[in-house]
Amino acid sequence: MLVSSNPLPSWLQVLLTEKFFNACIIHEEAKKNEKNIYCLDCCISICPHCLGSPHNSHRLLQIRRYVYHDVIRLDDAQKLFDCSFVQSYTTNNAKVVFLKPRPQTRQFRGSGNACNTCERSLQDPFLFCSLSCKIDHIMRSKGPCRLSGFLFDCKFLPLAEPGSDDDFPTPDSILEPAGSTRTSSSSDMSEGVGCRILACTATTEIVRKKRSSLTTCRQILPRNISDMSGGLMNRRKKTPNRAPLY
Repeated sequence: MLVSSNPLPSWLQVLLTEKFFNACIIHEEAKKNEKNIYCLDCCISICPHCLGSPHNSHRLLQIRRYVYHDVIRLDDAQKLFDCSFVQSYTTNNAKVVFLKPRPQTRQFRGSGNACNTCERSLQDPFLFCSLSCKIDHIMRSKGPCRLSGFLFDCKFLPLAEPGSDDDFPTPDSILEPAGSTRTSSSSDMSEGVGCRILACTATTEIVRKKRSSLTTCRQILPRNISDMSGGLMNRRKKTPNRAPLY
C-alpha cells in the first residue's frame, strides 16, 4: 500500500512491513515465544522473553492480534500518529486500530462511507480503515514532506501492565465499532448456554414421560390379541349349565 519512492522514518517503515507473531528464534523452546512486541528504538520485533537489556529504556509497542491481523491500542497509537478519522474498534475494554488494511473479496459499491485508500466500507465519520491507509493517502495527496506533521515525538512508550484487562486480547474476542452500546459478555454467553440446557432437559423429560406412558399401556394390554379373541371364543363354545329336570 505504501509508496516505495517516498521514504518513511525507519521505525515507521519497519512497523508497517514487519510480520509479527512469528516464533522467536532465540527462545525457540520457550512457551509464548511469539514476537508481539515492537521496539521503536531498535526497529525490531521481539518476544516477551527478550525483554531486558538493552530494551529496558527503549520505547516498546505492544502488538495485538485479531482475526489474523495486527492491531495496536488507540491510546498507544495516538502517542505516535495523528489517528483522527481512522476507524477504531473495541476489544477487551480497549479501543484498537488496525496497522494494515485487511483483504476484501469485493469492492465497496454502496452510497455510505468508505476508506479513501482501499475503499473498505466504514462507519461515519471515519475515512480510513487502518493507519497504513491514512499514511499512504497523506503521502500520495500531500507529499512526504507533510507526513511529519502527522507524527508525534514520543519519548516514552511503556508496555501495558501484566494482568490488565486489555493486556492480551483473546483470539475469540469480538471487535465492535467504537461507540457501539452493545458489548458481548460472559454472562450473556452463560445465559444462552443455560437456555439451551433447560430446553434439552425439558425435551428429555417430555420424551421420558411419553415413553413411560407407552410402557404402562403395553403392560395393561394383552401381549397377543389373538389370545384374547381365542379366550372369548372358547367361552362361547362351552355348554351352558342347566338345572336338572324332575
